[in-house]
Amino acid sequence: MRIVVLGAGTVGTWIADLLCQHRHSVTVVDRNPEHTQRINNELDVRAITGSAAESSILFQADVIGADVCLAVTGVDEVNLIAASMAKAMGSRRSIARVFLPVFRDRSTFDYERHFRIDRLLSLEQMTAYDLARGILSPGSLTVEHLADGHLEIEEVTIADGSLPCLGKPLADISFPSGVRVGTIGRAGKTWIAGAADVLEPGDHVTLIGEHDSIEKVRSMFKRKVDSKMGIVIAGGGETGAHLARALDSKRFSVTLMESDRDRCEFLAQVLPRATVVRADATRRAVLEEERVGSADVFAACTGDDENNIMASVEAKEVGAKNILAVVGRPDYANVVGKLGIDLAVSPRDVMAKQILSFLHKGPVISRKMIGGGIGIFEIEVREGADATKYDLKSLPLPPACLIIAVIRQDYVRVPGADDHLKADDHVVVLADDSSADQMLALFH
Repeated sequence: MRIVVLGAGTVGTWIADLLCQHRHSVTVVDRNPEHTQRINNELDVRAITGSAAESSILFQADVIGADVCLAVTGVDEVNLIAASMAKAMGSRRSIARVFLPVFRDRSTFDYERHFRIDRLLSLEQMTAYDLARGILSPGSLTVEHLADGHLEIEEVTIADGSLPCLGKPLADISFPSGVRVGTIGRAGKTWIAGAADVLEPGDHVTLIGEHDSIEKVRSMFKRKVDSKMGIVIAGGGETGAHLARALDSKRFSVTLMESDRDRCEFLAQVLPRATVVRADATRRAVLEEERVGSADVFAACTGDDENNIMASVEAKEVGAKNILAVVGRPDYANVVGKLGIDLAVSPRDVMAKQILSFLHKGPVISRKMIGGGIGIFEIEVREGADATKYDLKSLPLPPACLIIAVIRQDYVRVPGADDHLKADDHVVVLADDSSADQMLALFH
């Protein structure tokens, strides 16, 4: 594929290197001549010096007809403008990295739709979701956040044989309108749930829906109420704040440690369920004072690798049961496990997985595999596609496919049987690999 990367900083260089390794044709744009010279010397790419927000530079970078344009400079506003211009000039897909949460908050203004950008990515948010996956379902690949965090896929295990949901087809179980069963795992096999499927004790079931709705449905599958898990998050930056939001549930008691007074006041306002403490998480005396030793999980995401490692080691020594940390430098990868860190999340690896999920042709915007040969597809509904000619209950989807979400303008929801897809909608589909091509034919 032909890909244009706007920005040759740490993130841009890493993405360009990754794409070269996967044998894509890459052009990199950066306004700093030292950056373009370095990337020309180190990578097999074409590098252009100039502003990513200038049409003449984008034209020179052959953004017209590019398969994907990735705007990852260090300035949010430049990324928005550049990605929007690239899309208007003919790039098939256009993706922008943004840092400030306001640009992803659709409740005030939908920047993504206004600028006609296919996706706004937050590296901090994606990193937080990887940490949340390690807390919510350790060892499971079936905890995902979809549609910019508006929907979740979370796995529960049916352990009690006396639950009322057992022994009857899924079609006869009354679920709230915003939740549905996605997949069922049994005896080492996983498949997409159908209306006739009957649940059994020991099944691994994925629930799909909004965060609060999934919390309500959980009791239908688990009679025993789990004890509240104590979580301590070190660092109240964007990663820490996103992690606290992802764990905003009665199942968790979240304490957020941040050293900056103004940031603490802000976090206390936007995270009413979390306890925000002004403290330096790298100091052992502070960890002991805040009783970190009794925590079930300690997650270090201060924004500095060394501070994260130091805080994690201290938390482990004072008694925290599970240690998670954000560690970006690849040369630390062989060290973290020896220091007692149970899960180290690399923002670069998180970004790599996300970028690779976008490298598809046709109506597919992104694709992720969640195990068992089942993938999550985000698909653009095009004008005149067969998918627009039916309501969902009549849509001729193959059996191993399930539409789990519809994204239309400024809202995201789990659809009903009578819903009708429209051009420019985005849909999220759960599909088995064997049925993917047949399913995608409806959207071409």
